[in-house]
Amino acid sequence: MAGRLKGKVAVVTAAGQGIGRAIAEAFVAEGATVWATDKDAALLEGIPKAKKRKLDVLSSKAVNAFAEKVGPVDILVNAAGFVHHGTVLDTDDKAWDFSFDLNVKSMHRTIQAFLPAMLAKGSGSIVNIASGAGSVRGIPNRYAYGATKAAVIGLTKAVAADYIKKGVRANAICPGTIQSPSLDQRIKDLAQVTKTTEAAARQAFIDRQPMGRLGTAEEIAALAVYLAADESSYTTGQIHLADGGFAL
Repeated sequence: MAGRLKGKVAVVTAAGQGIGRAIAEAFVAEGATVWATDKDAALLEGIPKAKKRKLDVLSSKAVNAFAEKVGPVDILVNAAGFVHHGTVLDTDDKAWDFSFDLNVKSMHRTIQAFLPAMLAKGSGSIVNIASGAGSVRGIPNRYAYGATKAAVIGLTKAVAADYIKKGVRANAICPGTIQSPSLDQRIKDLAQVTKTTEAAARQAFIDRQPMGRLGTAEEIAALAVYLAADESSYTTGQIHLADGGFAL
């Protein structure tokens, strides 16, 4: 079914690569006017028909200025995030604060900036990228990351509850291990730390997926299209696992 987002305006953060990019491209393909944003504007090249803008979601001033420029939107996708590795004993204040700033407070900033216009017209869909790691399932060496993604789920449910009668929906997607440039870097880092090959490190990520393979960014994007479209108009405040059975 083509044109599922025809006539809608969407903002996607961290659209330069991985899940964010796949979502931006899928939204364009479904007829939306897409504002694709990333802190590194060069990464946005090649996304067809999207309006490409540099945006630092760590800056409230930048987010508010961007929202004022864009005006009312129908869809907001928060895909910016960072995976910190380590236990509580490996997590200093700097790593903890940065993880929460990027993974959680960035969503607070964008929602606070774009929500008023959604409320004014009585409709809107917010899609937040959470994770299978967090409140869904505890993962070793993901202390700060799991805490932030649990917070994303709480934030999503709170927004959904507050505005359920005002036409604005909020949902979270919880991916499993997804093939992306971010994962490639984590595999490289793991190989160095464990003094093994990158092929062995990659296989370790694959082996923890019950389905026996990594997910693709396009599979997550397909779910985002559904949650952004009117066909999911009866769905809000929910987490949506696309994890290859990771949480079973």
